[in-house]
Amino acid sequence: MTTHFTAALWAEALKFRRSRVPWVTAALLALTPVLGGLYMLAARNPQTSQTLGVTDDWAGYFSLLTQNDAVTGYLAFGILTGWVFGREFSDRMLVDLLALPTPRSAIVTAKFLVIMTWSALATLLVPVVALAVGGALGLPGWSTWLLLTTLRQLAILSGLNMVLVTPFALAASIGRGYLPAVGLVVVIIALAQAMAAVGAGAWFPWSVPALASGMAGEASRTLPLASYLLVSLTALAGAILTMTWWRSADQR
Repeated sequence: MTTHFTAALWAEALKFRRSRVPWVTAALLALTPVLGGLYMLAARNPQTSQTLGVTDDWAGYFSLLTQNDAVTGYLAFGILTGWVFGREFSDRMLVDLLALPTPRSAIVTAKFLVIMTWSALATLLVPVVALAVGGALGLPGWSTWLLLTTLRQLAILSGLNMVLVTPFALAASIGRGYLPAVGLVVVIIALAQAMAAVGAGAWFPWSVPALASGMAGEASRTLPLASYLLVSLTALAGAILTMTWWRSADQR
């Protein structure tokens, strides 16, 4: 089993390295602090600052950064997951892949591991680029405590977002391509914001990451244990159903 998994992981990593999609998702994440920097430039105009609702300092920049990352994180991770699982259908490689002696469970596990690893590495670009952009803009109000708080928020956001990609893998598998997964990502983003706005975010898995990070206010961090349990069950259900689908994919 170990040998089969190693072979599956090597194959997935090779396909991953040869594609441009991972770099597109990394660029999407890196673009988040750049766009935040443009907002900071706009916020230097007093009238524009009131319209945007942000202040031209590190606190305002980091606040805007976490808000934008909540959306771009979902989008980047969702696109990546949809591509990893959907490319086998788009490239018409599914039949050849299923004909291999490698267990389906090893293939699916390798795909998820590649997704998680790249997502974690690409996420590191966000604070790195943010520090470079903020420094170039000469933003006032710097503090180490503010940086550590923001890093904590980004870590919670990204960590929870990453485990919630499993339903996107299922959508790509059932839909036999990456477009169904991307469509589901867009719907989920809209629903997550709507549920949080009406006060039901604690009971919608994809709203929990932003609330848990505290980006919606200190009070939002006090989430019930059931919210985290819901996230875990959603991620687990997505993984199990995806695994189940792939085990009988040649019969579909």
